[in-house]
Amino acid sequence: MSEAAHGVEIEIFTCPCFPTIFGFHNMKTTSMLFLLHLSLGLWSVSLAATDSVYDSFLQCLSKNSQAADQISSLLYSPNNPSYKTVLQSYIRNSRFNTPTTPKPVIIVTPLHESHVQAAVICARNIGIQLKIRSGGHDFDGISYVSDVPFILLDMFNLRSIAVDIQTETAWVQAGATLGELYYRIWEKSKVHGFPASVCPTVGVGGHISGGGYGTMLRKYGLSVDNVLDAQIVDVNGRILDRKAMGEDLFWAIKGGGGASFGVILSYKIKLVPVPEVVTVFRIEKTIEENATDIVYRWQYVASKIDNDLFIRLLLQPITSKTKKGQKTIRATFMSHFLGDADRLMLVMNNGFPELGLKKSDCMEMSWIKSMLYWANFDNRTSAEVLLDRTPDSLYFLKRKSDYVQNPISKDGLELIWKKMLELGKTGFVFNPYGGKMSEIPEAATPFPHRAGNLFKIQYSVNWNEEGIEAEKNYIGQVRSLYSFMTPFVSKSPRGAYLNYRDVDIGITHNGENSYSEGKVYGVMYFKGNFDRLVKVKTLVDPTNFFRNEQSIPPFPSKRRNLTEGSRGGQLRESLFLMCLAGWLIIIMILY
Repeated sequence: MSEAAHGVEIEIFTCPCFPTIFGFHNMKTTSMLFLLHLSLGLWSVSLAATDSVYDSFLQCLSKNSQAADQISSLLYSPNNPSYKTVLQSYIRNSRFNTPTTPKPVIIVTPLHESHVQAAVICARNIGIQLKIRSGGHDFDGISYVSDVPFILLDMFNLRSIAVDIQTETAWVQAGATLGELYYRIWEKSKVHGFPASVCPTVGVGGHISGGGYGTMLRKYGLSVDNVLDAQIVDVNGRILDRKAMGEDLFWAIKGGGGASFGVILSYKIKLVPVPEVVTVFRIEKTIEENATDIVYRWQYVASKIDNDLFIRLLLQPITSKTKKGQKTIRATFMSHFLGDADRLMLVMNNGFPELGLKKSDCMEMSWIKSMLYWANFDNRTSAEVLLDRTPDSLYFLKRKSDYVQNPISKDGLELIWKKMLELGKTGFVFNPYGGKMSEIPEAATPFPHRAGNLFKIQYSVNWNEEGIEAEKNYIGQVRSLYSFMTPFVSKSPRGAYLNYRDVDIGITHNGENSYSEGKVYGVMYFKGNFDRLVKVKTLVDPTNFFRNEQSIPPFPSKRRNLTEGSRGGQLRESLFLMCLAGWLIIIMILY
């Protein structure tokens, strides 16, 4: 195909039915019937191609697994009646649970470690992308959505937890949830815990490998700061522990994202001591109740106050209770204190009297009850609810992140309030740093956002309305607020948190430019640790088998690109027909 007017030869991949598609409006009945027959024919071919991939994968898996008699029960193709249920069970963002969301060719739900090993080997053999899901709290769906054919390796069956109070350690498999982990620790000890997320349905594998934090980060650091060992399936299908994988790879999977380097099977974690009594409070202030001054003061206090105290700040636009028909900003201060109410009052009166905390605002409870409180359960709720892997509600949502290194002035805060009110719904979560976070060097783990950061920002918007217009509106809001915040947040690079995955800041296309593309988001997530992660990646997975839209790329290599292209070409050719047939059917429905 040539563009004579510009004197440029443009080479494209053509297919006999493309002219038919482009001339669709002028087609007569006979042409439409021809297209219908063609579509049905291609659809049959595409289903055959899918079946061929399934059969090849099944045969390979049976040959390479222990407990081979279980294989058929852990594979789901799109024509399996349970496929939809299995796929949707761990989708936590409704944006990626629509009819048009790209779906996996096969879902693999391993029951045994050898099934994971075989899945890696077989996906490599047939040249198809493998995506790994351990929980589904993946804000941009990277672990279970792809624009190329892929197999989903869902780890939810691998969720054993072995707690050893004598050594104050636990081995926990990647498919376990944090709620299950907290419950199993509580079963053995009322004075041990683990510093991780306040959301109990988060999967352990993704949470820890991306950094992981919770209300005890100022006392004990991140989840990855309390990891002692790990098991991973590498690109060759081998199971490696810390000694076998070496310190470089062990370093990389403690905050660099495990799915870039292999399949995390389990982590050995260090339990941390917690007192028999902890204290929480929740205080709300609006602009009319002096919220601006209190938020301004919080910036100076929250990262420097007693390390046993964590005060999260939620900021959101609401309808004013005092000014009818008007909106205002509400600031909610939520605390978690490793101690009783009397000591908390001393700490607050000395360090943050501006909040006006009263002892009657404080609630004393056990550590496990505090995890229920932070997960929005009633204090009378049994701890067994932590074993429920299903979240209470699902939303359409979008998240972004930033780091603040210098306090925002009162004038700046007032400008931010104005912008939030103008946008309508997007809010903030401010998470204070300091304490242990300032003591750990940037290079100790891939997670670099340590000393010098006052707090981390999460931009947050949820909505229930379906449809493209609602999505454009709310995602547009959060992006607008993110852009507005540029003068107030970290720079050179502007920081971001890996576990708040955000494809807005860049993606890689797994081609010859994957390193340069990866560096765009890589330095935001990892700062100076990015190239060290790339070096590890190049050593352990030079062909970039373990990849996603924001994975760590290897250093460029012509040999790698050629090898990868020859392996995946045949599959892409066969599955191209499936994509084409799908488009043809969609066009026919639309017209």
